[in-house]
Amino acid sequence: MPIFMMFGKYSTDALKKVSSERTRKAVKIIEKNGGKVISMYAVLGEHDLVFTIDFPDAEKALLTSVTLNTLTGISFVTSPVVDVEQFDKLLSEIKDM
Repeated sequence: MPIFMMFGKYSTDALKKVSSERTRKAVKIIEKNGGKVISMYAVLGEHDLVFTIDFPDAEKALLTSVTLNTLTGISFVTSPVVDVEQFDKLLSEIKDM
């Protein structure tokens, strides 16, 4: 399955509602959409949350991102990723052209 990074930013209201129960609900939403959580981190800086998730496809990742935003008030930027080995392989194909 494709891997996606989800970068979350709390709204003021969403920050007031932080709880382990809401985190469990978020994981259930991810799983309901066919996703599997690889990692979830709270971070400092531009983003407040970073999730690494396996999704069946981009449509399920998009649906999850919008659903989480609607239910939690946390805005997510969701991006597909490839591992560095695959990236290197892709770039080597450019050199062969």
